[in-house]
Amino acid sequence: MPAKKAADGGNTADSGKEAVSKGAAGKGAHKTARKTASKGAASKGAVVGKPESHTALVRRARRVNRELAEIYPYAHPELDFENPFQLVVATVLSAQTTDLRVNQTTPALFAKYPTPEDLAVADPEEVEEILRPTGFFRAKTKSVIGLSKALVEEFGGEVPGRLEDLVKLPGVGRKTAFVVLGNAFGRPGITVDTHFQRLVRRWKWTEATEPDKIEAAVGALFPKSDWTMLSHHVIFHGRRICHARKPACGACPIAPLCPAYGEGETDPEKAKKLLKYEKGGFPGQRLNPPQSYLDAGGRPAPPLGAG
Repeated sequence: MPAKKAADGGNTADSGKEAVSKGAAGKGAHKTARKTASKGAASKGAVVGKPESHTALVRRARRVNRELAEIYPYAHPELDFENPFQLVVATVLSAQTTDLRVNQTTPALFAKYPTPEDLAVADPEEVEEILRPTGFFRAKTKSVIGLSKALVEEFGGEVPGRLEDLVKLPGVGRKTAFVVLGNAFGRPGITVDTHFQRLVRRWKWTEATEPDKIEAAVGALFPKSDWTMLSHHVIFHGRRICHARKPACGACPIAPLCPAYGEGETDPEKAKKLLKYEKGGFPGQRLNPPQSYLDAGGRPAPPLGAG
C-alpha cells in the first residue's frame, strides 16, 4: 500500500544489527523480543492448543496491532504522492510491481501530466514509454488515462472521496479505493494486499481467502478508527520481517503472539540477516518519505537510474 520497499544497498552486518536493536522496536518490541529470546516455542504454545474464543481472538489481534504500532511508529503509505490524484494513479501502477519502482517512475509522469486534464488527453505511446519500468505498461497506461478521463468527465477533475465512486474508475478496485480514502481523505479503510492477506491468515485472524471476506472478518476485530493504521502496521511487518517465503521468526518482536512461529528461520542471528528495509539497514521505498520515517533512521530510496 500504500510506499517503501528495499533498493539494493546497505549491506553490512553492523547496520543490520543496529537496525534490529534500534529500529526493531520501541518499548514493546524490546519487551516482546525478550520473551521471544527466552523461548520462541513457548510463545507458539501460548496461542496454539485449545480453540481460541472470539473474545480471546479480539484481545490477541488488538495486542498485535498495539505491538506493531510501537515497532513501526513511522508506518505510512509507501507510495510517494502529493495529492489524491497522484495517489490513485500511483496505487493503480503498483499492481504487479514494487512501490519503489512506482516511486522511481511517477516523478517523470507527473512532471509531464500533473493533472487529470493533462493525462486524459495524453498520447498513449508517450505514457507507455514512461510507465515501461513498472511492467504491464500498456494495460496500466489504458487504466491511468481512462481514470483521468473519468475524473474529468464525471467528477470535474477531482478525485471523489466516496468508495462507491472510486471503484467506478478504470483500474480501481476496493483495495486501491481504501488506500486513497484512508491516506488522501482520512476515511478509515482496510487495505487487503498480498502482505495483509498472508499475515492475517498466519495469525489466525481469519480463514477467509477472498479479499472482501478478509476485509470483513478483520474489520470486525477492530474499531473502525484503527483500520487505516492497522493496514500500514501489518503491511510494514509483512515487508520487513514476516516475509512470504522465509519469515524471520527469530527476529520477530511479536513471535509470542504468533500461531505460525517456526514457519521461518528461528535462529536469531540467521533471522537478522533476512530483515529488509530499515530493519536491515537498507533504504526504503519512498524517494520522499515522511519526516517521522527519516527521524527513525529510515533512508529514502534512490531515483530511477541511480547507482
